[in-house]
Amino acid sequence: MASLKYIFVTGGVMSGVGKGVAAASIAKILQSKGFAVTALKIDPYVNVDAGTMNPTEHGEVFVLDDGMECDQDMGNYERFLNTSLSSANYMTTGSVYLSLINRERSLAFEGKCVEVVPHVPLEVIERINKAAKKEKADIVIVEIGGTVGEYQNVLFLEAVRMLKARNHDDVALVLVSYLPQQGEGGELKTKPTQYAVRTLNSAALQPDVILARAKIALDKPRKEKIAFNCNLDSDAVISAPDVKSIYDIPINFEHDNLSGILMKRLRLKPRKNDLKDWKAFVNKTHAVTKPVKVGIVGKYFSSGEFVLADSYISVIEAVKHAAYAEGRIPEIHWLNAGDFDPLGVGTKMSKDNLKLLKQYDGVIVPGGFGNRGIEGKISVIGYLREQKIPFFGLCYGMQLATVEFARNVAGLKGAHTTEVDKKATYPVIDILPEQREKMAQKEYGATMRLGAYPAVVEKGTHAHMAYKGSHFQIEGNKRRKEDKLKLPADELVIFERHRHRYEVNPIYVEKLQEKGLVFSGTSPDRRLMEIVELPKTKHPFFLATQFHPEFTARPLAPHPLFVAFVKAAIQMPKNGKGKMK
Repeated sequence: MASLKYIFVTGGVMSGVGKGVAAASIAKILQSKGFAVTALKIDPYVNVDAGTMNPTEHGEVFVLDDGMECDQDMGNYERFLNTSLSSANYMTTGSVYLSLINRERSLAFEGKCVEVVPHVPLEVIERINKAAKKEKADIVIVEIGGTVGEYQNVLFLEAVRMLKARNHDDVALVLVSYLPQQGEGGELKTKPTQYAVRTLNSAALQPDVILARAKIALDKPRKEKIAFNCNLDSDAVISAPDVKSIYDIPINFEHDNLSGILMKRLRLKPRKNDLKDWKAFVNKTHAVTKPVKVGIVGKYFSSGEFVLADSYISVIEAVKHAAYAEGRIPEIHWLNAGDFDPLGVGTKMSKDNLKLLKQYDGVIVPGGFGNRGIEGKISVIGYLREQKIPFFGLCYGMQLATVEFARNVAGLKGAHTTEVDKKATYPVIDILPEQREKMAQKEYGATMRLGAYPAVVEKGTHAHMAYKGSHFQIEGNKRRKEDKLKLPADELVIFERHRHRYEVNPIYVEKLQEKGLVFSGTSPDRRLMEIVELPKTKHPFFLATQFHPEFTARPLAPHPLFVAFVKAAIQMPKNGKGKMK
């Protein structure tokens, strides 16, 4: 039996250099060579998972099928590999230490002294091997978070050293390093990368490949300079310039024969060579010319003077997949929820702000927590409903759509979510009893409704038309048998990922239905509302989900609800009036 191969991806010079998409791209091109590939992320945080991290600081919290709250790079792995991963593929410093401490407390070490070295690196290696075994992988790609030289990832580098010492021909190390450009159109400077390599050398590690990230392509003299100073062959220095889309990266890497270099290092021979579907997708992204203009109304965009789009990265990518599938260029605009707050809480609020929404073909209100920007989001949803502009709500977006409808259509003045107003006259969105107990005990981490849950989709609805015949229906039929769901055979069942505590209050469901709100998706026992929408006779596309469909969108398999939203947006006349073409 062939031995498991390991490729570790580290970063040099600065954070945000692109380790995640580099790891995902390496995984993709090796997958195209016929290997079973899986990918792991190691985060250097003491947090046990990413669930309690602020999205404006850390970026989006991505959720896996089994409920693991993790780093956004896990989303890139799933999207590039076109697969679903599990909690085995993610670890943090906190989770590693917690596991060791729990084992020590239960006498698993039989009284031995448990030390940072070697036990922490050994725990890391064991977790990597378990994930690879679970996924039946030939090759495992492991991204180490942070930047070389930081104290936080020293123990993970030690794990690489230990593994490489025992399995030299099975381990490759890739350094993703940044080359700054001196002056406008000036020379790319290699010295920071040289120092990054020397820092790795101080941990007894030598990179086998350097991915040279820069605004422009790396020329031959710079490649040779890096190779000479870093003890590499020049063909092991791969140019990684800025590209139009992250989906261009695997193809760009192959221009420099990255897969060939890695396979030679790991003594592997390709079993096939097939990036056909991926290349077809990328070619389509370059060929489209007509735009579809989508506004995203959020509250996690601002980080000082900067816009942090990473807070909604899965939403953005899901829009792109759907737009490309429909032959359109996704033109995404960030809209601050506070600017639409009728109470004047926003910094730029005026009565004319809502009218600006007419310039968009469709608007998305994504998820979030807390009360900041909420009234602004509710105002936006009401305007989109009245003006018949395509609307797509996600998680909190669904809850606020329910609040807006309850207030302004169902006549329930004072309707709200108890997340914001615990004494709301009409608590149309409320916390589940089991969640209330956890909140009272201050149990916040990994205590929400997390991961994939089933939902039954009603016939004759927007949602049913979107999901019918899709891979979600096929997967749903398979999983309903595994979960032994007792439902009629003709019921359309889907499984989607959740991350929330609050739900539509069942007390108000009948009243809202009487006034025209359609609950087109529910839990199998009809207790929980999963999708709300308005009939097509009332609105071209007004739909919101309690779950996060963006987490299961893939470049080669766009999510059907995002596709339906984009189709509706494409049909909108450019004068902003709400009648479909």
